[in-house]
Amino acid sequence: MAQQAKELIQETLQALKGSETKPEGLSCFVGLDGFVDEIIHVVDKRIDFESYTRVETIAQLAERIGRAAGLSTNIELIPKQVKLGGNGPIMANALRSYGAQVTYVGCLGSPDIHQVFRELADACDTYSICEPGHTDALEFTDGKLMLGKIEVLKEVNWENITAKLPPEKMVEILSRSQLISMVNWTMIPYMNDIWETMLDDVLPKLDSPEKPLAFFDLADPEKRSKEDIASAMELIQRFEKYCRVILGLNRKEASEIADVLGLTLSDKPENVSLEEITTAIAERLDLFCLVVHPVTEAGTVVGGQFYHVEGPYTSNPRLTTGAGDNFNAGFCLGQLLGLAPQQCLVTGTGTSGFYVRNMRSPRFSELMDFLELWSENVGQDF
Repeated sequence: MAQQAKELIQETLQALKGSETKPEGLSCFVGLDGFVDEIIHVVDKRIDFESYTRVETIAQLAERIGRAAGLSTNIELIPKQVKLGGNGPIMANALRSYGAQVTYVGCLGSPDIHQVFRELADACDTYSICEPGHTDALEFTDGKLMLGKIEVLKEVNWENITAKLPPEKMVEILSRSQLISMVNWTMIPYMNDIWETMLDDVLPKLDSPEKPLAFFDLADPEKRSKEDIASAMELIQRFEKYCRVILGLNRKEASEIADVLGLTLSDKPENVSLEEITTAIAERLDLFCLVVHPVTEAGTVVGGQFYHVEGPYTSNPRLTTGAGDNFNAGFCLGQLLGLAPQQCLVTGTGTSGFYVRNMRSPRFSELMDFLELWSENVGQDF
């Protein structure tokens, strides 16, 4: 297995080097959210004013909170980093890091761009609708808790978007874009209305030589009703008329979608294999591509065929908030450069693998260097 994985990574490297299309030749349209992310550690024991031990896992924090029921407790939070956040900005920033040309529409600050988005705005064509939301991202070795303040996202509606980006200009931009990505459906209350308007009034007017990729990420839809989620699935399916649709899910989201779709599985959605749940959802939705990425692996169905890779493992991730968005950018990069489905999983997991180790997205050359390093350490903790 290790030898096969090494050969796959090497084949992916050669495909990237040999691709006629280069990242600099790609145009991408991304939106529609925007958050200021505050990365936070939770204190377990305070040793002195300068040092402390950290609550390592979500389970440990849950146990501490549980002990406080009926009483009270004090939990100390240590801000470690303030960075650009939101599914859209993080994915856009990763695509920009590869060298792609990016147009971003979302919540980057108004009237002035917030400082955390300044570098992104300077490198991209940006249309900011309103102020960003704010997320306190509590980081643990086994996951993260995203505590979001999202009231401002009600400003993300068609009227406010077109006040900044007129429909005719949007048609022009989308016509030259190989990728259209609209993410964070869960936190944008009017996203369905935006999608419907685009389907009715914008996409039919595109003048594209071939169908662009359209990437969607629901972003943890648990708090939305089953009816809302089912409606979103129907709208995403409608995009197939104009685009080659990719739906990206993490493992938790895949279980929720399987439940909403009422799929018949061999066990509860959260208990079945990655292959079973990915294949079942793909068969029901009948999209160009479905990709599901748990923490340590990733699977995709393209053309009715399931493909799978184990990711590059590290027991000590330095930053996990945004890892999924970096996976999405890497997977879409592979698709845009014409790589095979399993190779796209490698570019996705390779991008997220670099990100969690280096706390930033890789440049294209750095992605290839990381894939080389990964191929030399397949199956190891590195």
